[in-house]
Amino acid sequence: MAVLTLAGCTGADASSDRPVVVVTTNILGDVVENLAGESADVTTLMKPNADPHSFEISVQEASLLDRADLVVSNGLGLEEGLQQHLDRVADAGVETFTAGEQIEVISYSQEEAGGAPDPHFWTDPRRVVDVVDALETELLEVEGIDRASVEAGAERYRAELAELDEEMTTAFAGIPDDARALVTNHHVFGYLAERFDFRVIGAAIPGGTTLASPSAADLDDLASAITEADVPAIFAESSQPDRLVQVLASEAGIDVEVIELFTESLTEPGRGADTYLTMMRANTTRIADGLSNHP
Repeated sequence: MAVLTLAGCTGADASSDRPVVVVTTNILGDVVENLAGESADVTTLMKPNADPHSFEISVQEASLLDRADLVVSNGLGLEEGLQQHLDRVADAGVETFTAGEQIEVISYSQEEAGGAPDPHFWTDPRRVVDVVDALETELLEVEGIDRASVEAGAERYRAELAELDEEMTTAFAGIPDDARALVTNHHVFGYLAERFDFRVIGAAIPGGTTLASPSAADLDDLASAITEADVPAIFAESSQPDRLVQVLASEAGIDVEVIELFTESLTEPGRGADTYLTMMRANTTRIADGLSNHP
């Protein structure tokens, strides 16, 4: 009964002889599943619509980390509520893969989180390709894995990421230069802005974590920036209430649309962003439509 309970909580098949891969965030979980396919038992710890900065895991899931053949995490400070478990299993000798160590990292400005590294690399599909390349190599080293299946999955997924990148480039090309400005709940679009030539005007919550709280001065400064930039839309994340963004729209004293995006978590199936590719396509359409309506 205990074995069955553990399997039910984690999604792993206790009777399987396939390697066990445990992934922290659901965005990375989708990437891993595309590469591993049926060659490994992949368990994703973060539930749909959860906040990667604050989600926690059960005792059973913590135990699964100890027994994993590979643990995949985002890194760069994203999994704040999980870091003690990741440190523990790494110290115990469990094989780990940190996606943030495989990319060219950008930092927040000194005004935003003191220049700390930005963990939200997945908003740039080219950086996801870098992660896929490194993850393929890591998975091929896992004992008992089907190497041919992993290689085929990685090749197929790289092609899909290249197609996504082309679609995003085409969609964003139609946004006027003076409207290529982003305002969100918190800073999540640094990589997208760098890749596709946007300006990040600011965020309601300072820094890169959703666990911080804005001051009245923060909101006043951002409202002034919105007014000065004359943005036609600001964006709220699906995993966070949009109240702060609505307050900003009101404080700015302008007619600005508030648009919901899927940025830090996938959704349940059929809810608009149940895979990384569908999430990015949905966001691309919403950003392009919202910012193209500039007067």
